[in-house]
Amino acid sequence: MTDTNPRAVMGDNLPPDPIDTINAAHEAIREEAENWLDGTPVENEAQMKAVDELRKGARAWRMELEAGEKSAAAPLHDAWKAEKARWAPTIEDAKRIEKALVACVDTFKRKLAAEKAAAERKARAEAEAKVRAAQEAARAADAANIEAQREADRLQREAEAAQREAARASKDTVKGLRTRDMHEIEDHRAALNWIAKNDRDAVTAFIDEYVRRNFRDKPIAGVRVWKEKVAA
Repeated sequence: MTDTNPRAVMGDNLPPDPIDTINAAHEAIREEAENWLDGTPVENEAQMKAVDELRKGARAWRMELEAGEKSAAAPLHDAWKAEKARWAPTIEDAKRIEKALVACVDTFKRKLAAEKAAAERKARAEAEAKVRAAQEAARAADAANIEAQREADRLQREAEAAQREAARASKDTVKGLRTRDMHEIEDHRAALNWIAKNDRDAVTAFIDEYVRRNFRDKPIAGVRVWKEKVAA
């Protein structure tokens, strides 16, 4: 018995997917192309012409898909760009303020960090001197001389206190500073010679990329340039 009132299924009222529509229009091209693409190369002019004709059809298929993609994505992309643009000025201003605050304290933090480093070096030097004095007093103290023993003990306590102070000084750092590796090229020729000697692959990669980008515009020593027909 025929159902005269079939149950509606979710999605039945949606428009067809444009990808499916475009693919269906070019299905014959795809099938015929797959028949040719079995790993066997073209062997005669008739086959070449047939493949070239298929190539035109495949190009038309691809271009229609790209146009469909652009059409479907454009509203989403425009909405994405608009939302990014809406947030961008505020984000940039927050970044600007953050960078300005960092710059505002940079000089003082560097100065304070240098002072703390100097204080740490001084504390460590004093601790090392007291440790040596305590060790020397302990070696020289007569076991039968109570005052010498007491003095050696006092010096030992002073040395231990100085070591604790030096440890505290090493932890007293300036927050918001980080160590950054810096460099300055003082001699470009020397640097280039070093790279050529120690990292030849890097120089070769640079030469390859430079020639690729510039061989059409100017003659380059050591580079041969010619024209050649290739499949397109």
